[in-house]
Amino acid sequence: MSKAFTKESDGGEDDDDLSLPPLPAGTRNYMTPQGYLRLRTELINLIDTERPKVVEIVHWAASNGDRSENGDYIYGKKRLREIDRRIRFLTKRLDIAEVADPSQHHGSDQVFFGATVTYETQAGVSRTITIKGIDEADALQGEVSWVSPVARALLKSREGDEVQLMTPGGLERLEVIQVRYPAPPTAH
Repeated sequence: MSKAFTKESDGGEDDDDLSLPPLPAGTRNYMTPQGYLRLRTELINLIDTERPKVVEIVHWAASNGDRSENGDYIYGKKRLREIDRRIRFLTKRLDIAEVADPSQHHGSDQVFFGATVTYETQAGVSRTITIKGIDEADALQGEVSWVSPVARALLKSREGDEVQLMTPGGLERLEVIQVRYPAPPTAH
């Protein structure tokens, strides 16, 4: 069989943005300093450690002869494409990142990027979320992206304010109970 019929897709540039939602048009890619550092550390690790290891494995596997049935070679090439795709994605996101330090709002009762907000729903359910960047928000940790509906409803409100959130079940009122920011780093 011709190699043209067995070649896997390279998963070109169009796959770069699949792992995270796209940024809304005309907006900046806000990140906390910790989020920026985490993504930058991942990028450096991929470039300096992961990729060279996989390249070495692929080179060794290629030297063993028949590549069509060589699992190390086939898996290595696939892994290399995944790493390269992630490197391109991280590079693009970090290039357009705007680091916003939430500690500059320490002591404020108004909701801005980086705030940890406790709010109460109409049903009396209390929830606490932290508003973070698209690339760093983790719902399992109570973190939401600043472009999420709940974050957009809360932004610029103050403690004691009531905001409206459009949900699939209809309009819901949320009362802002508490707004917190991390303390600024202490200078030594």
